[in-house]
Amino acid sequence: MQHKTPPKALSMPDAFVILFFVMLLAAVASHLIPAGSFQLLPAQTNAQGELQKARIDPESFSYSQDSSQGVVLFAEQGETGFLNYAFEGMVSGDKMGAAIGVIAFILLTGGAFGIIMQSGAVNNGILALIKRTQNMQFLFIPLMFTLFSLGGAVFGMGEEAIAFCIVLLPLMLALGYDAITTVLVTYIATQIGFATSWMNPFSVAIAQGIAGVPLMSGASYRMALWLVFTLFGVIFTIRYAARIKKQPQLSLSFASDEKLRGQQQQQQQSAFGLLDATILTVFVAGIAWVIWGVVARGYYIPEIATQFFALGIATAIIAILGKRMTINGAADAFKQGAAELLPAAMIVGMAKGIVLLLGGDDPTQPSVLNTLLHLAGESFSGVSSYIAAWLMLIFQSVFNFFVTSGSGQAALTMPLVAPLSDLVGVSRQIAVLAFQLGDGLTNCIVPTSASLIGCLGVVRVDWMVWAKFAWKLQLWLFVLASLSVLVAVAIGYQ
Repeated sequence: MQHKTPPKALSMPDAFVILFFVMLLAAVASHLIPAGSFQLLPAQTNAQGELQKARIDPESFSYSQDSSQGVVLFAEQGETGFLNYAFEGMVSGDKMGAAIGVIAFILLTGGAFGIIMQSGAVNNGILALIKRTQNMQFLFIPLMFTLFSLGGAVFGMGEEAIAFCIVLLPLMLALGYDAITTVLVTYIATQIGFATSWMNPFSVAIAQGIAGVPLMSGASYRMALWLVFTLFGVIFTIRYAARIKKQPQLSLSFASDEKLRGQQQQQQQSAFGLLDATILTVFVAGIAWVIWGVVARGYYIPEIATQFFALGIATAIIAILGKRMTINGAADAFKQGAAELLPAAMIVGMAKGIVLLLGGDDPTQPSVLNTLLHLAGESFSGVSSYIAAWLMLIFQSVFNFFVTSGSGQAALTMPLVAPLSDLVGVSRQIAVLAFQLGDGLTNCIVPTSASLIGCLGVVRVDWMVWAKFAWKLQLWLFVLASLSVLVAVAIGYQ
């Protein structure tokens, strides 16, 4: 009797495979869509005496006359061809941001936390904490989500969530939740706060300044949106976390979570003792140092990466003196921690190649990206104010796939969208709001977001797994954002 072979489960394509085909589409687009460029208006001083940087002149767009448009298969002398996207993407940018800065941040932070986790102090401390707080665990998720959302709203927290994903993942797993819950509580919360902020200097202030809107104006409506979106995020996360805690097998990250739980059990050294308390005290002091640096001193990627590297060194010294780790063991733990995050770091760099293949994001240099920006702006004319505002939201959401930097997207899009809003009867404040919501909320799913890929990498969740989970969340957020923009039009938001 013949037995039928059970069909193999359909495997999802790896993130590197998806990225390759996106690059291929970008390369093809560079041959089909003509490149264009803008001119910049000179810097000037506004009514408040503040110097405004040079900005795009919306009326200055022109197509490039270069007949050799389109990326070649292989480029020389540092130029970008299709096959160059991996290297050029990974070395692009500077230490203050994507891609090379974020790559270094991920690797250094991963290595430092490799030492911290190998010491066993975190796992011993988590188990001791759980035993003592059995009756207060219901407060953990809403409190954490609200704090991270507030961080996104007040000072634009985003990349910093990568480190906190590493910190909170062991606790989440020990409490019976999963890696996806960790990303929801940290990164997603920061992006909800970022998208509905009333004072974020990296998005709201820049966009309002370019649009000619008084800085920090319209705060009351944005505060109301922050409350609504944050409350939605808290409820969504609590419901999901409760379902996973009841049936862990429902988690899309169940396999990788179980592997990490097994590693936690192996790393548990003994009952919580003085050495664990010393390491955790240094750890908490290091986290406080990071928070102080971000809030009081404006620390960013270079400083934060160095702070965590110093924290890893301090942990290694204490563990070695306490006979829990050898010097070579500390070095191996650092290398292992960095190695586990290498795929995420590489994706962060390669994703930058998309913008490079489209010609870059410099408005004064011919690029396909500038042409797409110009054509999208023209499509807003001749429609009602409600439709125009909603199209602005869609445009900013789509454009964020190519330029995930809030300040960068504001600099590129607001000089075009702000004058167009005058023509279609939409206030410039609403144009800024559409930029805010479109830019911030799509960071929750686009694979070109360095912060998202970094967070997914440190919790060992593939982007395709995340996309399978997050599309419903993204749909709900888009519905809320659409309603927010339409209500703003209805109330004449200024």
